[in-house]
Amino acid sequence: MAAVVLSAVAFLMTLTGGLVAMRVRDRRHLVLGLAGGLILGIVAFDLVPEALEESETSLLGVPAPMIGFAAGFLLLHVVEQSAAIHRAHEGEYAPHVHAHAGPGKGGLLAACALVGHSFIDGLSIGLGFQAGHDVGVVVALAVIAHDFADGFNTFTAASLNRADRRPALILLAADALAPIAGALATLLVTVPKAVLGPYLGFFAGVLLYLAAAEILPEAHSRHPRVLTLCATACGVLAVFVVVGVAD
Repeated sequence: MAAVVLSAVAFLMTLTGGLVAMRVRDRRHLVLGLAGGLILGIVAFDLVPEALEESETSLLGVPAPMIGFAAGFLLLHVVEQSAAIHRAHEGEYAPHVHAHAGPGKGGLLAACALVGHSFIDGLSIGLGFQAGHDVGVVVALAVIAHDFADGFNTFTAASLNRADRRPALILLAADALAPIAGALATLLVTVPKAVLGPYLGFFAGVLLYLAAAEILPEAHSRHPRVLTLCATACGVLAVFVVVGVAD
């Protein structure tokens, strides 16, 4: 049940990101920089070490969680590239169109992909709690840290080239509810312990991609870099201190 409660916090963070996207598009760099730092710290100091502790399985001498880590990073990269998702960066490019999509359809596709990603976030929270309470809390914090960006990007993408904001609002609501649905799903399914280590590695790879390829570039896109870098460093340091004290 703790997984569902924390997924509700992710729900609120996603809505916050979407509401900010409605109001302003140019003053979020410090929040995104901090979120990127928090995610990097969680991946490096908690998720990867925990995944390695959970599993002793290896393939050709490589620990299974690290194979999952690489697979998670590459899978999200391939999915995003194949779908031509630009998310909130769309406005930074010269005027262009996607041959495979009509007006606004590319943005709706991107927003739908983000909703699916948020459902997986909820699954990850629930599966994290199956691995242990501390792991579940850390995974939930990672999800919450980047859900602001998810909500922001969902609304931004869905409203691209559209005067009608209703589809964007509907998809924002779906994106906010998706983590709760994912967490509830894990109450019905128990994952074998042998699978949890590779899965935590996989999720860490996904988070690293989000931080390195999505959140941090967006945070640095149009703003003074020094303050954003400081926010990112503070995020990494905060996780380092919290994990160190907890251990």
